[in-house]
Formats: sequence, C-alpha cells, structure tokens
Amino acid sequence: MARGDRVHPYIPNSVPEVKANMLAEIGIDDIDTLYEDIPAELRLKEELNIPDGITSEMELARHLENLLSQNTTCRDNISFLGAGCYQHYVPAICGEIAGRSEFLTAYAGEPYEDHGRFQALFEYQSLMGELLETDVVNVPTFDWGQAASTSIRMAGRITDREVILIADTISPDRLQVIRTYCEPVMKIELVGHSSSTAGLDMEDLSKRLDDSVAGLYLENPSYFGTLEENGRAIADPLHANGSVFVVGVDPLSLGVLAPPSQYGADIACGDIQGLGNHMYFGGALGGFIGTRDEEKYVMEYPSRLFGIGKTERAGEWGFGDVTYGRTSFAVREKGKEFVGTAAALHGITAGVYLSLLGPEGMRELNQNIIQKSQYAMKRISELEGVGIRFKAFHFKEFVVDFSATGRSVEEINRALLADGIFGGSDLEADFADLKGCALYAVTEVITREDVDRLVDRLAAYLS
Repeated sequence: MARGDRVHPYIPNSVPEVKANMLAEIGIDDIDTLYEDIPAELRLKEELNIPDGITSEMELARHLENLLSQNTTCRDNISFLGAGCYQHYVPAICGEIAGRSEFLTAYAGEPYEDHGRFQALFEYQSLMGELLETDVVNVPTFDWGQAASTSIRMAGRITDREVILIADTISPDRLQVIRTYCEPVMKIELVGHSSSTAGLDMEDLSKRLDDSVAGLYLENPSYFGTLEENGRAIADPLHANGSVFVVGVDPLSLGVLAPPSQYGADIACGDIQGLGNHMYFGGALGGFIGTRDEEKYVMEYPSRLFGIGKTERAGEWGFGDVTYGRTSFAVREKGKEFVGTAAALHGITAGVYLSLLGPEGMRELNQNIIQKSQYAMKRISELEGVGIRFKAFHFKEFVVDFSATGRSVEEINRALLADGIFGGSDLEADFADLKGCALYAVTEVITREDVDRLVDRLAAYLS
C-alpha cells in the first residue's frame, strides 16, 4: 500500500525493507515463489487496474462520499423491489444492541471474555424456535441459499439417498446456490407448478417419487409470493416414501400464517434479513434451519447450536455449544460441511427484533403487509391491459403481467425510475413463460399514497 516512501499505517508489512526481511527469513528471493503451485497461465501478469492509495483520511472520506452519492437509494425513492432482499422498517434499538462492543467485536471465534454472546444467540434460537414451532434452530449460517443447501444435504445424509426434488417456483438465485452446493453429491430434479395458482403440481410430484428421492424442497410463500395450500397433501406421500419434506419460509409471514411444522415439514429454513436487519446493498443476510429435537436431525446440523445447562456452581446456569464435535470448527476438514460465523451478529439483531415485537407485534405487522399488498394488487389490476398473474393468496409479493400493454418491463421500470419509483423485478430472463411480467413487493414501509402514486404513474405511462 506504499505510495512513494509512505506506507499505510495499518499495514506495516508493506514497507519494502520489511518485505525483503520476511522473504529472507523464509529463504526465498521473490514473492512469486510462493505461488509456483498455481499454473502460470492462471496468474495475472499485469498490474491491477486500481487507483493509487489515498493516505489522507480526509481525502479518503471525500472520495467515498463522492462514490456513495452516485447511488440511487430507497430513502430517496419509493421501492417495490424485493425478490430476496426487502425494505422493512428497522427499529433503532436493533442497531443500538447489535453495535455494542461485546457483540460487534465478538461474534466469531472464541473470545476469552464473552459478555453474553452465547446467551444472546441462545435467546435468538429460542425465539426462532417459538416462531417456527420447532425444537431446534441453528446459529445463523451465511444466507437462505446456504441454509436451503445445507437442509437438502441433511436430507440426503438422513435418508442415504441422492435425488432431491425442488419446486420450480424457487428463487432463481437460490437455485443456483443449491446447484453449486449440492450437485457434486446429489441430483436435482425440478417439479412443475400450476399455471393458474403457482401451487405445486401434485401429479408431477407423484410421478417422481421413488426410493431414490431424499426429499422435496418447497418455498412457501413461493418466489412469486403465492401460498401453497396443499402442505399436508404434499407431506403425506413424501413421508410414505421415506423422504424428507424441507420448506423454505419467510419468517415474517409466520405472524399470521401457519409454520411449516404444522403441515408436515421436517426441516424449515429461510433468511432473517427481514427481522431487523438493513438491506446493506444486498442484505444483512442470515440463514436459519429448524427441526425437531431428534438425533437423526440434530447430528446432521453442520452449524453451531447453543444450549443452556447447569454449571459446577450450585444455582448457576451457563450457555455453550451442543454436540460441538459434529461441527467443522471441531473436526475441520473431516466435518460434513463447512460453516462459518459471518451471520451470527445478524442473529443477535433478529433476536432483538423478535423480542421487541412479540407475538402481537408480529401479527399486526403481517396484517399490515397483507392489507397493503392486497390494496396494491387491486389498484394495479384496474389498469387497462394489466393483470395479476396468479390467482392465489399472496404474502408481500405478487407478479404483475404487463404483456398485454405492448411495453416491456424494462421500459416501464425506466419510466418509473424517472419519477422516483423502483418498479418490480423483471422475471423474463429466469422464467420463459413470464415474459412481460414483473415481481412487485409491498412491505410495511409502503404507504397507501405510495401505491396510488405508482398506479398513477403507470396509468400515465401506459396510456
């Protein structure tokens, strides 16, 4: 990081003399010697195309502010974007608690002085367990994609089978993660959906069930925001086949909707971004997994589980790892999977959020989102040539069909952006049968006036 004879104060090893001494100490003359195992054709030959280092804090702050000023944010615009990362209201206390030094600096590793981190994560797991109605919930993994992938791998190990069925109404991004994570050891087959309701095609499911199927992964609400109403009818044939039922769920929906465990799911998974975590240019994501307290499930978790127990001192209770030996932290490369701790801080934040809202607050939040999204669907569908794609009950998201207007989603979104509105996510690239369709999200931060403004601008543009 040196510029001339100046060196970045936090990277002292960038001093040329220090570099030379380090190379001499290990007995080599050139840093490239350390990279000889990498084929020459894969190594970058030219200098990186990056600007010179900025050594002044004042100059650096100004440079970053100029870069950030180019962003078009949800604070300055009305956003109907979702598709995996959502603009929910974040209570101030969430950041206040998560920013405390004992949590902010000690979310990973094993600090010698731990001011309540284990208890905070145990409380988070307990709150999530109550919400999901499951006995066990893990410390957050990286995101929903990894949580779903891990759940699928768990199903494969539990059943000793290699085929996983996946409802094709899954998030396209999540499907890519699952393919990357699972396909080396498992085969993925997609199950179709009803063109009218987006519900799982039960006939297609029935045809695919055999003794090679480890389980089915289904998202409810689906990527399209639709609810699956045949949960128990899906679970029963899966269980009869000896397969595992895995359901991906938005935890925010559970203030009103039944959790997956009530309609036969063996494993529930999802993301906690909506539980008090900001979007942060792509999301403060954190994946959760919940199951029954049965050994065949618990011992297949690769991630950490915190529990409570009595200590050697009478009347004292302590918090610590449950079956730590099954994790990659304990057995490293011999572990079933690798799991890091990057999202534990988001779990603490989600715990604060859940304890703040409580059951009644979650119920009110759900009702607020449902009412606003239903109002938006009604108003949008009144526009000439515009319709709602699926006839089903929706939560938070819905597909708007603009195909009869003669305007592409890209054109519509460009026009909306000029009026300070982020339109819905274009679905055509990932779903060939949804050309001219966009996925719209309505959360509690959207007002009735915001919806009316959207509809007015759409009407003006489409006319």
